[in-house]
Formats: sequence, C-alpha cells, structure tokens
Amino acid sequence: MSEQLNIIMAQINPVVGDIEGNVALIVETAQQAKQQYQADIIVFPEMTITGYPPEDLLFRHALYEQVEKALSQLCEQVKDVVLVVGYPMMDELGERFNMAAWIEDGIIQASYIKQNLPNYSVFDEKRYFASGALPCVVEYKGIKFGLLICEDIWKLAPADQAVKAGAEVLLSLNASPFSQEKHQDRIKVVKRRVEEVKCPVIYVNQVGGQDELLFDGGSFATCAEGEVQVQGPEFQTGLVPVSLLKQAGAVAIQPGIQDPLYENEARIYQALVMGVRDYVYKNGFKGVLLGLSGGIDSALTLAVAVDALGAEQVEAVMMPFRYTAAISEEDAAQQAHTMGVSYRSIPIEPIYKASEDALSDAFAGLDEDVTEENMQARIRGLLLMSLSNKTGKLVLATSNKSEVAVGYSTLYGDMVGGFSPLKDVPKTWVYRLASYRNSLGVVIPERVIERAPSAELRPDQTDQDSLPDYAVLDVIIQAFVHEDKSPAEIVSTFGFDLTEVQRVTTMITRNEYKRRQAAPGIRISPRAFGRDRRYPITSRYRELAEV
Repeated sequence: MSEQLNIIMAQINPVVGDIEGNVALIVETAQQAKQQYQADIIVFPEMTITGYPPEDLLFRHALYEQVEKALSQLCEQVKDVVLVVGYPMMDELGERFNMAAWIEDGIIQASYIKQNLPNYSVFDEKRYFASGALPCVVEYKGIKFGLLICEDIWKLAPADQAVKAGAEVLLSLNASPFSQEKHQDRIKVVKRRVEEVKCPVIYVNQVGGQDELLFDGGSFATCAEGEVQVQGPEFQTGLVPVSLLKQAGAVAIQPGIQDPLYENEARIYQALVMGVRDYVYKNGFKGVLLGLSGGIDSALTLAVAVDALGAEQVEAVMMPFRYTAAISEEDAAQQAHTMGVSYRSIPIEPIYKASEDALSDAFAGLDEDVTEENMQARIRGLLLMSLSNKTGKLVLATSNKSEVAVGYSTLYGDMVGGFSPLKDVPKTWVYRLASYRNSLGVVIPERVIERAPSAELRPDQTDQDSLPDYAVLDVIIQAFVHEDKSPAEIVSTFGFDLTEVQRVTTMITRNEYKRRQAAPGIRISPRAFGRDRRYPITSRYRELAEV
C-alpha cells in the first residue's frame, strides 16, 4: 500500500508589515495551488504573515493583534488544504517567538518555535526573539512531518531532534538573504543535514527585495540521499510542486521540476533588477530618475532601471559642465535613445557661476582645490533632488562599492539619491555586468566600457589620478572589508606596496561618516557596507604596519 501527497513550495514575495495584503496573497496562493496542482500541503516562507525581516516592528504590541487576526482569517478562509505558515508571536509574559503554524481543517493543529536564532551579519534575531527547545512533528495521511525554521537547518540539533521524534520529512521555512554563492551554500548545508539524519528536506525560501536585502527564492527539495530532486526558480515567484510517495514504510521525494540556476554575471544582474523593482514598487514611487554622465556606472544603473521598471518609468538627466567631454554627452544621449527613456540635458555652468560669485568674497585669496569640484557635484545633486520633489520619482544614486569604500564621491553631491543599486558592486564587476548586459543586446555604447573612468570635475581627469587601478583596489577592499585582513597581511598575501595598501585602508576607515549618510543599496555580497559592516566613525584604532 502506498500514499502519495502533493506538497507545494509557495515561493512568494510578501511585503513587510502589510499583514492584510500578505494574508490575501496566502489565500490566493492556496486557491491556485489547489486548483493547479491538487495540493495537499502548501509550505510558505519564514514569517510569511509579516514579511521578513520586520525588524523593530516586532516591538509594536499592536502587531501581534493583527497577526492573531490574520491567523484567524486563514483558518476561516482555507479549510481544504494544509497551510504551513510563518509568523511572530508574543506570549502573556511579553516574550516574542519566531513561529511556524500547521493549519489543517481551519484549525491550528500544531505550532513550532524557532530554536536557532541567527545573530550575525544582517541578522539580529536575538534582539527580538526567545528560542524554542522542542521539536514539532505532525502526522498527515500517514506521513510524519517535522517543522524547522531557517537557521534551524544550519545546525544539526533541531533536525536530529525532529527525526528522533518520528519525522519522516523535514519542512524548512526560510527567509534566506541573497549573496552570490548563497544558494550553493544552502544546498551544501542541507545535503550535510540529510546525510546526518537520513531524512528528506523540503526547503522553501522567500523571494523579493526588502530595503537592502534580497531574497532569491530557489526553493528546493532533496531526497533522503541528499540529491536535489526538485529545484525552483531564482528571482521570481511561483508554485513549485513536490510529489511525496510513501511506500513500504519509506518516504521518497519523486524527481520533479528542475529550474535552471543563474551563474556569475547573470545572477548578480538579476539580483540588481529585482532589488530596484521591489524597492520602487513596494515604496509606491512613480518611477525613477538618475544623472546620466556618459560614464560606466550611470550607464549600468540606467540599464538595470529600465530592465526592472520599463523605459516609460525611467528618466535620465545629463548635466554637462565645461569639463564634460563631448563624447560623454554623445554617449549619454545615445544610450537614452537606445533604451527609449525620457532624457533631458541641463547645463550647470550658469548655476556654478552664480555659486562662485556668491562665494567670491569668502574664497578671496584661497587657491582652487577639491572644493570647486565638489560644488559641481552638489549642483547636480540639487537638480536631481529638485526634479524628484516635483515629479515624485525616486533618484537612483550611481556610486559603486569601490567608490563607496574609499569615499571617492561627494557628500550631498553625486551621493544623493533614495536608493543605490550598485552600492555593493565593485568597479571591476561594474564592467563585467555592463559587458554581460550588452551580450543580451547592446544598450551601453562600447566606448563607455572601453574609456578610462573619470569624474570629469577637472581637465583631463581620470579616477586613477586619485586611486590605484581598480583591479588592485578591489582586491584590497575585498581583503580588508570582507576578510578583515590587516595591511600587513594584505601585503604578505598579494605582494602590493605597503604604502599604497595603507593609503587605501586609511581611506576606507576615515570615510565611514560618508557611508552612514549614503542611500540604502542592494546587498549582493556576504559583507556589504551598512547592515553587515558596522564600524565606529570616531576611532583611533590603527593596525600595526610591520610586514
């Protein structure tokens, strides 16, 4: 005698705090799963009802009243299929828990409290939650299911505990943020757990952008031997069916959908597109605008914006000055035309001259320096923010991670904006992504990619007048920021000049004050500025210089 169940991995994109909307999405998803796949059980991501991460919303007592109401609505509206949903709970003592509920026949038949609370990188769960200690195993149609939540699968104890309590299949609800290699890391971890406990795992992950964080989906199911039997898509919502068969006392996950996974530049590009799209739509902006300089960073930002939102919602603004090369104006206009976006040119010479005149007495007797360069950038920032105020469009900042790291940007100038798509993208990857995008259809003029990068704030300026070659700079940033290597260790590892390495690491450290004031941006690495890397602005700490 055999028993077959249809499990649906509901890879949805909830909105943090939109409890009413998220409940409607869960109900709609349940109806679709029942109609399309004759679903028996639908597994949703971690904290489905509130979206993840709700951060300090979890301190609002009224939130839990709304969550309780939401659970009641789910019980009332969905009675013909099992729902496994995530949510936060507060008990009568005021302790909060990260929960999963098994809702069957319109009743919460069982609930589980997350045991392992991550408190590293972008996670602060110990700030909000108390840990659980007990397994949760539910029997349904002859098969016993163990519930786990996200970090639980990364440690042996919760999975082992569930299997010892009788679980034949582990259901893992996740809100696992994206970084470039994260999906492979998840698969390795799950395979290790399966090898240890000899139990199939159904791993459901959230999808969508939430402020700096991205959730890439990629839900999957492994058999008891650890092989991936079902692979869901990355960067898109969807219902991913898993067929479960119990025969002769053994439970097996049948081979099913195998969506292809993105790699390298394609994966990062898709992440940027999704991050921009969700930030704009979830925050209700009418569209975006950006300064299009004829350089590589703004060119890539424009391409991402158009792919995310469509050309009709994107506006590009060229703001030329006396140092702007003619080819920069030509290339900006060409890309805007190719991509079909609204485009305007606003020369800044008259505004600069008025500012210069206004400051002439204060600057009398002082030599020109970086002040005059910064004035140009700040005038451009003023124009972009004024257009944003008038039109309701979000300004996209165009700085990349290399510039953000060393402060090669002007506070209240080219740093202005509400969102920064390339904030975690090193300059070397900007070039790679631009070339990748052109491989799909040329939208960025080739000489934008080929030209030496320049801020064009003084005659014949290039970035390498102030910075090491980006191939060197990005290696130093990776070692110092991501790997916490000292200047001496960087020199020992890569053979760079110590003076140059110290110059770069000093720039990184002293420009923390700029980064604190920068727009939020998409996190694509395991160590992004902001949520990941929290350094003091005021500090006299120094690394020893010996090599």
